[in-house]
Amino acid sequence: MSYPYQDSSLKSSERVADLLKHMTLEEKVGQMIQLPAHDAEHVESLEAMNVGSYLHCTGDQPRELQERASKTRLAIPLIFGIDAIHGHCFENDATVFPTQLSASSSWDSDLMQRMGKVTALETRASGQHWTFSPVLCVGRDPRWGRVNETYGEDPWLIGEMASATIRGYQGEDFRNDDSILACAKHYVGYGDALGGRDSYEADSSKRKLLSLFLPPFEKVVKEANCASLMTGYHSIDGVPCTSNSWLLREVAKEQWGLKGFIVTDWDNVMSLHSKQKVAADIKEASYLALIGGNDMMMTTPDFYQSAIDLVNEGRIDESLIDDSVSRILLAKFELGLFDEQRFTPAERKQVLGSEAAWETALEASRKSMVLLKNDGILPLSASKLKRVLLVGPNADDVIAQLGDWSFGSMQAAAAHDYFHRHQTITPKAALEQYAASHGFAFDYVKGADCIDESFEQLELVRSKAAEADVVIACVGDTLKQNGEFHDRANLDLSGQQSAMIEAIHESGTPLVSVFVASKPLTIPRLNELSSALVCSFNPGCKGGQAIAELIFGDLNPSGKLTISFPHHVGQVPVYYNKFTGWHSMNEPEFNGEERYIDMPVTPLFAFGEGLSYSQFEYSTAKLTQNVIKSGQDVEVEVNLTNTSTIDGTEIVQVYINDVYSSVTTEVMNLRGFARVSLKAGEKKRVTIKVKFEDLSLVNAQLERVVEPGAFELFIGASSREQDLQCLAFDVIAD
Repeated sequence: MSYPYQDSSLKSSERVADLLKHMTLEEKVGQMIQLPAHDAEHVESLEAMNVGSYLHCTGDQPRELQERASKTRLAIPLIFGIDAIHGHCFENDATVFPTQLSASSSWDSDLMQRMGKVTALETRASGQHWTFSPVLCVGRDPRWGRVNETYGEDPWLIGEMASATIRGYQGEDFRNDDSILACAKHYVGYGDALGGRDSYEADSSKRKLLSLFLPPFEKVVKEANCASLMTGYHSIDGVPCTSNSWLLREVAKEQWGLKGFIVTDWDNVMSLHSKQKVAADIKEASYLALIGGNDMMMTTPDFYQSAIDLVNEGRIDESLIDDSVSRILLAKFELGLFDEQRFTPAERKQVLGSEAAWETALEASRKSMVLLKNDGILPLSASKLKRVLLVGPNADDVIAQLGDWSFGSMQAAAAHDYFHRHQTITPKAALEQYAASHGFAFDYVKGADCIDESFEQLELVRSKAAEADVVIACVGDTLKQNGEFHDRANLDLSGQQSAMIEAIHESGTPLVSVFVASKPLTIPRLNELSSALVCSFNPGCKGGQAIAELIFGDLNPSGKLTISFPHHVGQVPVYYNKFTGWHSMNEPEFNGEERYIDMPVTPLFAFGEGLSYSQFEYSTAKLTQNVIKSGQDVEVEVNLTNTSTIDGTEIVQVYINDVYSSVTTEVMNLRGFARVSLKAGEKKRVTIKVKFEDLSLVNAQLERVVEPGAFELFIGASSREQDLQCLAFDVIAD
């Protein structure tokens, strides 16, 4: 017997409505369960619990489980989710991109979309349908272990980068074999936990949530049609995100009109009972999760019977279950899982790691390089070199170079570096190739370790450095020092890295430092002793090649920081637009400066900062109009000239300040940017538009409004005051 839901000519919504009528309560609740496929007991529960989703299925598991699901009473297909965070990295042959923090330094939305498209193609070819990505957390406390997963510290830029990534993941039609569901996480304010401690309590007010943490999520739901959201582990003002109906139901589903579904993070439902202690048992925890607005419960199998009992006891209306199940089923129909896309042919894995995909990965590595300091030593002239010394723990460390979510679900516990080894070009490998092709001698000494305090080769480094024309040091951190539940109170270079840098300095040989790390660390001494400093964060498999190209001038760096570096951990937080209730950017002198008495007021390196081998000159900028009416956008124009003899790319940035407002606001907020490529001597007219709604604030009544009055627009090369021009304009009331 056939049913209407099996008819592919009907609308997905019609098929959902019909299928729902044929489902038992047990089958409905089963659709809300997601279990980990690496656990044999959970795999065996498929039929007994009517499981709707598995995560972290690899190898032949997707086909095997899908075949079993096809033989159940209603043949409802499974949906498979996986952490394809910066590429489908859990497949050894797939393409690995720079981490989000690294890639965001490119300020290239088109690149983000193309990276997302490659990831979607390779993920779908492996039998997966859904990635738990992108991460929309705001990275403002570098002590937090998951900063590397963010797009940096600015919510507006996060929204732009994430929306582009989601468009790459989801494409135009989920039925295509190169589209997957996106999952924006961690909803919401996860990076704001006290002390930078992962999953800890956050003290965000509703106004802070509405002003800072919610806007990126709102943008991806409304503008990019993001298919799902994932709730964070943490609590906000004492209420776990998993049970916060205001966030999940009222804001996401009702106000924003989220059409997709909400999934918890790992075992969040049980955590309401076992960790956060807001529920006396699993049944009460399940009740809170359901009332809160979650649709799919990740890795909490006890939810299954609890939810059934809650409905049978009359505590939960079955319509609540129906709403969640409808959202999940709609995604499955849209993905074509009931029809031609139920099974993925094994031969489709041949698309993994194509030449074109790796070219995109190399482009991402190149555009993500940020030159933070250069006294003129770079680019090195290979023909003038006799001997180069390479040192540092991250000069030949695949794990440190690729960052987390690259080696399987073990994450920070991963000790194997065979994953992606054959595709990875480390700085050591790339520099060895340069030495061989250009005829200079090349030495490598590890010198120090990120983890092992006792490992040091300081005398060897000192003696080898004295023999070299230049020393290149690759320093930073490694996987065991970042990721989930790997927060740091001390942000100095670990192990004997600082001692190694001092030994090089004692030799008198110039030092070029390359920062390969998951987050900003406190490196003022490294900056002081280096003739040049390159920041790559975790630059992906091809990062070593990009680093070598930059050092020898085959790559003109164009990346700019999306996160600020503190001088000292006690200066945290040090993001570029910290609140100052009385400082206006166009006032050169002011009293009551907000600062520590023993630290500079500004960061070591600021948001938007990054050097080039080219020199760019900004003309006097002008606004197309100085009086803005309600609904009108703000438009600024500037002539940009490459005054050097080297082709280059500049990232022009636009910031806004609401000079006088009913509530205190940030000193400025990023509201526009443009990547501008210029040939040597070329001049271009650059026009950047700021949307009227991007002038808004959240007032004391929690309303988002644009208040009439004086505004300032800043345009220039970074968020540093000396890099910006200030233009005044007024917004007038209707």
